[in-house]
Amino acid sequence: MPKLKTNKSAQKRFKLTKTGKVKRMREGARHILTKKTRKRKRRLGSATTVDKTFEKKVRGLMPYA
Repeated sequence: MPKLKTNKSAQKRFKLTKTGKVKRMREGARHILTKKTRKRKRRLGSATTVDKTFEKKVRGLMPYA
């Protein structure tokens, strides 16, 4: 059986934690930041985990991660 290809866009967006959860960054922190409050921008900078219902799909895109 041939090697599976990793989806490069998924590889850039998601990382695995040591416990095996899928980590992602929040959206909305790239541009149009002037109208967003400091508190909101600060919260956008922190990472969060992917919902477990979506986790299987993400893992399928990254077979060797």
